[in-house]
Amino acid sequence: MNRGGLGSLLAGLALGCGAWVLSAQQVQMGPQHDSGQSVTAAFEGWFPNSDGTFSILFGYLNRNAKQELDIPVGPGNRIEPGGPDRGQPTHFLTGRNWGVFTVTVPKDFGTTKLVWTITANGATTQVPASLATLWELSPFKDANGNTPPWIGFEEGGKFVNGPRGQSKSMTATAGIPAPLTLWVADDASVIPGATRPRTPAVTLTWSKFRGPGSVTFANDRPAADPAQFAGAPATAFQGKAATAATFSEPGEYILRVVANDWSGEGGRGFQCCWTNAQVQVKVSVK
Repeated sequence: MNRGGLGSLLAGLALGCGAWVLSAQQVQMGPQHDSGQSVTAAFEGWFPNSDGTFSILFGYLNRNAKQELDIPVGPGNRIEPGGPDRGQPTHFLTGRNWGVFTVTVPKDFGTTKLVWTITANGATTQVPASLATLWELSPFKDANGNTPPWIGFEEGGKFVNGPRGQSKSMTATAGIPAPLTLWVADDASVIPGATRPRTPAVTLTWSKFRGPGSVTFANDRPAADPAQFAGAPATAFQGKAATAATFSEPGEYILRVVANDWSGEGGRGFQCCWTNAQVQVKVSVK
């Protein structure tokens, strides 16, 4: 049975079962503090890939209202089996962060479970993730035919959509702004009979995903200004957005950008329609 959005919503809120994790009611009702609280992984669900493998989709809930945390891969931030590093973030933004990354598992994954363990502010939480039929998602098209925005790092593509996204590599110098430019496209789809809202067809949000120092964006939510360009998929909206990132110290960083359409963050809990992309940045000494 494919429960799609409803199943993924419950999965993201319940964050697992039994003694391993907190219940959905505790997740919703726990008091929020500026700092000192836990971070809990969220198993959003899974979906099949065209090559026969599967993608398991994770997000997380940082219960702190103001405290962002850096938790390196290791005993306090691990995914097993196959880890501890399975591509998870080491920088955790505040609040609920939907569908942040995927882990690809093989065709014969079967009934195996992945377990993401996070220790934050002295509290350890775990969430199991599996290919249980209940949690199968449809992140590339919702029940109304809406699809995720497309992201390209070059004007001519390639363009990719959905939570697996794509990545690129670049270099930068500590203390000097590094330009970040994206080309985006979207079907601008809304529920049949509804009027398109006046908000932009695509909203973009940049954040630090991994890295040893702080990252400052000139604008972490740059506007996607309408722009026609070759290579864009056949869509109702095409746009270009630019910002810059400044890194406080040298090292290896990963930046994440998420493109949302009018369905909002996490598809308002229904796991469609947004697109992830990452930029791997090697930052040298000034």
